[in-house]
Amino acid sequence: MESLGNKLRSARESKGYTYDKVGDDIHIATRYLKALEAEEFSGFPGEPYLLGFLKNYGEYLGLDTQELLSLYKAIRIQEEPVPVEQLLKSPVQISPGFVVRVLICLMLLGALGGGVYFFINRPRRPSGPAASWEPAEYTLNTGSLERRFYQGDRILIAYGDEQYPLEFAHLGDAVTIGTPAGPVILDLSQEVEVDLNNDGMGELRIIAVDFDKYKRDAGAQLRFELDSTLPFLSTQVAEEAEVTNSTPPAPGPSGPSTTGLANATPIFSAPNAYPFTLQVSFVGYCMFRWEILSERDRRGRNERYFQKADDINIQAQNGVRIWASNAAVVKLQAIGGGRTVPLELGNAGEVVVADIRWVRDEDHRYRLVLVRIE
Repeated sequence: MESLGNKLRSARESKGYTYDKVGDDIHIATRYLKALEAEEFSGFPGEPYLLGFLKNYGEYLGLDTQELLSLYKAIRIQEEPVPVEQLLKSPVQISPGFVVRVLICLMLLGALGGGVYFFINRPRRPSGPAASWEPAEYTLNTGSLERRFYQGDRILIAYGDEQYPLEFAHLGDAVTIGTPAGPVILDLSQEVEVDLNNDGMGELRIIAVDFDKYKRDAGAQLRFELDSTLPFLSTQVAEEAEVTNSTPPAPGPSGPSTTGLANATPIFSAPNAYPFTLQVSFVGYCMFRWEILSERDRRGRNERYFQKADDINIQAQNGVRIWASNAAVVKLQAIGGGRTVPLELGNAGEVVVADIRWVRDEDHRYRLVLVRIE
């Protein structure tokens, strides 16, 4: 019988596929493809990933995936070592009748154990008329999708002109999701951003809404949020920044107005504006307000009383207006474009209102600046 590695290699070479082509088409690193063909399984992060990669590779090559899985299991069985004690034991004379009785007992115990194992580990879906146990596949084009996922379920993320497959790989103490950027592991209520196209920005947010590690067959409630505006942010933010630069912002809630950009503190400079995060931490007590600028769907002022060791992250496309009752206890960092820049807001006991926003200079470059509003 042809070995697992030879079967994969022969199928790939007969189609004239290179490792790079296969890796690009099914989003599996070439080192894993080579390892499967060499039957070297120690480099995989876990058996669930290995089985998933083997199944996807086999389907791509048009092979019988069940046969491939059987060949893999046969290899694993052959790799199990035989205990040295068994090799050293001298043969013992056993009567045929005793052997028959032992075999009958083993068969009965095996049947009983198999029935118990199947009952405990049989796949379960929520109660309802569902009759199919095949893994489901969903598609997300825009907005968000929240539902209960089970091991093997897949979601296809349509972003730009590409489609990116994600798979619910494993549920244990945490949820493991296979993504084009590598496996993502989430604890309960944790969220993570995924860079789908390797451009340094997270286009997809995944949130582990609910799961029970003791009830793995009940699946996990997951939420996928796709930021479909990201490919067009540079143009949109640039236009907003140009308007902001040419027209002074309207007075804020407490009535201050800008005094111009002559004393603005530069933070980033780039050919195009891009989204940024304002990281705020507090080393003392402070009343702090913030308001997102020039984003129609995120209007409104936020206000909280913060204590020592509190922190927040504010994400914005165009700008943020902040108000602090004690500027010295507010520590700011602007994060964007792979850079982190600390900012000074003011002195102890000083009430400060400031904008952190994009503006366009006379060279048609965009600058993220901190502008204090008097």
